[in-house]
Amino acid sequence: MEIIYTLDSPEIQALSAADARLAVVIKHYGNLTYSLHADAFTFFVETIMSQMLSSKAATAITSRLYNLCGSTLTSEVILKLDVSALRNIGLSTNKAVSILGLATLMERDPQFFCKLANLPDNEIISQISALRGLGPWSAKMYLIFVLNRLNVLPYEDSAFLQAYKWLYATEYLTPNAIKQQCEPWVPYSSLAARYLYKALDFGLIKNREINEKLYQIVN
Repeated sequence: MEIIYTLDSPEIQALSAADARLAVVIKHYGNLTYSLHADAFTFFVETIMSQMLSSKAATAITSRLYNLCGSTLTSEVILKLDVSALRNIGLSTNKAVSILGLATLMERDPQFFCKLANLPDNEIISQISALRGLGPWSAKMYLIFVLNRLNVLPYEDSAFLQAYKWLYATEYLTPNAIKQQCEPWVPYSSLAARYLYKALDFGLIKNREINEKLYQIVN
């Protein structure tokens, strides 16, 4: 399902009114359109595989796993494999064990993610972080890209930090500093983060017009 926030949406208007710098990005980029990841299990399997890898390497290994599993990633199919088979496609032992552990969890508790989706954000982060191979970053990506929770600030994410540094012209990246700077985004922090991701994806951080407008605000 496609989700659309137009420039006239109350959420986007609230962000624009609350943060002048973010408003420049919002106005230039326009309507925010996105789709959610459809399956929590495959999302986390792909998340584990991609950790600490370049996009190119992660894509290659992910493609190999899908081929190995007959194009369908399910816990049942994954559990037919072993650590050796997963290592043969380029995964580390730790990642292989983590993926097999996640598949085992799904076999033991098929409703795990369904139940998880009904919990508050902080409880979801706690439960996901307790799983091998996952942590707060993985949990926040799940909250934003699978559950569509609207008030998540992903300050653990390198892409977010890159765009944040550009937007606010700062190298001060402690969690407390970021939380304070982004407080005006509440309760739509996830939507603001999505705009920063778009700024990276579409090269807006190199756009001369945008940078001139941001400079005027900063100075």
